[in-house]
Amino acid sequence: MTPAPSPEALQAPLVVEFPFTRSLGPVQSAFLTGLRERTVLGVRTTDGRVLMPPVEYDPVTADELSDLVEVAPTGTVTTWAWNPSPRRGQPLPTPFAWVLVRLDGADTALLHALDAPGPDAVRTGMRVRIRWAGERVGAITDIACFEPYDGAGGGRAVPHTGEFTDPVDGIVAPARLDYTYAPGRAQSRYLKALAGRTTYGERCPSCRKVYVPPRGACPTCGVATDEQVEVGPRGTVTTFCIVNIKARNLDIEVPYVYAHIALDGADLALHARIGDIPYDEVRMGLRVEPVWSEDGRYPDHYRPTGEPDADYDTYKELL
Repeated sequence: MTPAPSPEALQAPLVVEFPFTRSLGPVQSAFLTGLRERTVLGVRTTDGRVLMPPVEYDPVTADELSDLVEVAPTGTVTTWAWNPSPRRGQPLPTPFAWVLVRLDGADTALLHALDAPGPDAVRTGMRVRIRWAGERVGAITDIACFEPYDGAGGGRAVPHTGEFTDPVDGIVAPARLDYTYAPGRAQSRYLKALAGRTTYGERCPSCRKVYVPPRGACPTCGVATDEQVEVGPRGTVTTFCIVNIKARNLDIEVPYVYAHIALDGADLALHARIGDIPYDEVRMGLRVEPVWSEDGRYPDHYRPTGEPDADYDTYKELL
């Protein structure tokens, strides 16, 4: 059993999402375009096996593969697992079985969902067929799921050119992770202090360095840290980069500068955005101060203080 979090620690839902765009080679392009046309393609290896789903290189010999074949939309379940609680983005909104299906004419199995009323209705060796999606775009989701099928097995792979009108040449694969983040006691104290516009680090009892944001342990000595030390609010830019690509859901015009900032009194630089200065005037040694968010819970960005630049020797160990 997972222990309950300390009442001192914060918790928050967090989503990490990245839509990955990739181009397709000739084999994958033909496979996905075929699904759009309700045609299932595999690829034949030099020793005669038919791989489904198809790949561009033989996983055993590493030979390049291009001999496309059409296999049947029917097949046999080789193994399965029941999914009683479907999650967002899964093929079916109601409980279903994850199945490996060896389509007729193929020698390997395809992973997908089987629409079944319950686990008692699923078994290894059962016959199934593809249920096609109503709207198909050239993606694995063109197979909505598998469904039970009373027909017999059999069928051979038939050679196919892999040529279609308007072939699919690229896909967007959404990657998303939903989880609850618990920062722990040290970072919870740090975040609560930020809400009061105060920044705290923690001092290592061994090397005496002050680390911010604190982690509850010294990253150098490995010993626990508990002594809180107020740092900043001003600091020095140690290194920086100019961002020229606009991030999704981030209302900041490009180009802008992201920098490592050594807060006064800290022995570790944190990273933050630099604003209120042209991006091409940001430099190492620039003295900056926080500009707080509208709700005052954290620094939205840092801006120049107007002080003379810091001497390199004062921050060279923090690069």
